[in-house]
Amino acid sequence: MKNYLTKHMQQLHPYTAGLQPQEDGWIKLNTNENPYPPSPKVLDAINKIDTATLRLYPPGDGGKMREAIAKSLNLNEENIFCGNGSDEVLALAFQAFFSEKKPVHTPDISYGFYPVWGGMYNVGLNFIELNDDFTLDPTHYKNGQGVIIANPNAPTGLAIGLDAIESILKQNPDGVVLVDEAYIDFADIPSAVHLLPRYDNLLVVRTFSKSHALAGMRIGYAIGQPHLIDGLNLAKESFNSYPLDILAQTAAAAATEDADYLNHTCQKVIATRNRTVAVLEAMGYEVLPPQGNFLFMNVVPRDAKELYNYLLENKILVRYWDKPRISGMLRVSIGTDRDMEGFLKCVSQW
Repeated sequence: MKNYLTKHMQQLHPYTAGLQPQEDGWIKLNTNENPYPPSPKVLDAINKIDTATLRLYPPGDGGKMREAIAKSLNLNEENIFCGNGSDEVLALAFQAFFSEKKPVHTPDISYGFYPVWGGMYNVGLNFIELNDDFTLDPTHYKNGQGVIIANPNAPTGLAIGLDAIESILKQNPDGVVLVDEAYIDFADIPSAVHLLPRYDNLLVVRTFSKSHALAGMRIGYAIGQPHLIDGLNLAKESFNSYPLDILAQTAAAAATEDADYLNHTCQKVIATRNRTVAVLEAMGYEVLPPQGNFLFMNVVPRDAKELYNYLLENKILVRYWDKPRISGMLRVSIGTDRDMEGFLKCVSQW
């Protein structure tokens, strides 16, 4: 059959998402979803929506969601960009700030979508090796036309502090430094947003999929100086003027305003994460110091793929990558205490 794809599309290697089984009985620890439901205020807010408004297009800028996020960060609405999941926001950032530029620095081990977007938007990505212990050395990120880092990083779960991020900003004045903070609410480091007043090339991207437990609604946003937000809007208006539906905007606003619930559920996840790490280390496994709602465990000298398959046979999903440097590792999302007890029991029986 004739291939109608363009040559460019034929050369792309798409991102492989985690399995999403639909039947019951699985312990799902493979996509870093929140094991707890979203704030009760989210459902209450959605139930109060006048369904007659569904015939109208939603606010293109995020409406009440944008207003709530700006207020929570003590920023102006002009500092906030709202999109259909952080993946869309990141993709728009690649188009707006990195397309046809080189070098754009990024770690060799990080979010698997970065190289995909690099290929799709003709970005000259420069993959900088993490240290042997998977830590990031900011002195290696110099004189780029852009920098893309996840902090905390995925899949390693490690994070760098504000001093390191600021040094990267100073070393790359000619390009946007994008900090992907999908997991920042589970970390014990401050957000890069604190640096925003001093740097006009800083863009911070976040998601409601993890800490806010709204992965099913696909909500993301970016924080930056107004000229960067204008750049994202330029890319958005050239693609989709209304990326977020009114239900998502309403849910995001309600979730943002319930800061107490956010903190409560994050602390539950962190406590479970720390207990899980302690048990795994008692079994003899090395676990990188986690800063997200997941952990990255070293299975060597045993076979990580064999453990992955054993867990799969027992209806427990985790992530495994057959790639250099990390083929001996598994990434395990943090579920409920009961989920993690099932996981640990299975690992102990392997």
